[in-house]
Amino acid sequence: MSEEFITLTENSGVLNNKTIFITGASRGIGRAIALKCAADGANIVIAAKSAEPHPKLPGTIFSVAKEVENAGGKALALQVDVRDEQRVEQAMAEAVDKFGGIDTVINNAGAINLTNVESTPPKRYDLMQSINSRAVYLTAHLAIPYLKKADNPHILSLCPPLNIQPKWLGPFAPYALSKFGMTILSLGLAEELREVGISVNTLWPRTLVATAAIEFAVGNREMFKQSRKPGIMADAAYEVLTTQDAALSGRQLIDEELLAERGVKDFTGYAHNPANADNLTKDLFLD
Repeated sequence: MSEEFITLTENSGVLNNKTIFITGASRGIGRAIALKCAADGANIVIAAKSAEPHPKLPGTIFSVAKEVENAGGKALALQVDVRDEQRVEQAMAEAVDKFGGIDTVINNAGAINLTNVESTPPKRYDLMQSINSRAVYLTAHLAIPYLKKADNPHILSLCPPLNIQPKWLGPFAPYALSKFGMTILSLGLAEELREVGISVNTLWPRTLVATAAIEFAVGNREMFKQSRKPGIMADAAYEVLTTQDAALSGRQLIDEELLAERGVKDFTGYAHNPANADNLTKDLFLD
């Protein structure tokens, strides 16, 4: 496991033999969460499009599957486009066939384009809505029957707390709509599924996280100096997934805030450049 994905909090073994279906898990935050959970003995379904190596973006579903197994988990690498209803349905069935069920769904796959309405082509608009907000609906719709049979089931979506201010909407309303749509669906699901015990949460980073999205869609690799490593999101996700009895359900969580609640006091080790740990840039949608 590369140093940038090493996490800082301890594992408890709570996720041993739990099956976690993660979209977009071949790179970035999804991969970090996969490896964190694998180290706890989880079964990881790596549901992503990246089956072939990319010249600029390292990592495929198969390379992450090997890393998952090396970390102590079991892996199922599935090429999945979250826009394709039949493929998502089939992938979940394959996961159940291999591991016996699904305990958690993590909506990590995402599309980003920081442009305003005038500058956003319809194809790009549709892409963001379908990969971001629609996928939360689709994965939940298809997974709920399996999650109802699980012990301590979770749906976790990587999207921001609602912050409907003009400064976030004017510059890139199409992207904001897709991400806030994920959050609204999650809040609705938390209420819809409360009586059946399925916990639903959103999770968002306090600061920029050093991923391909930051390098290629937001700025450049220089911004990594102002970012944290994906491990902070993996640790926060782990805290969510190991919480029992839907105690967090309905909360719009921030990684740093949740980890502080769980006793983490020093966040320096999460910084991509620890020497710059006090000069990090807040992520989008956070004041």
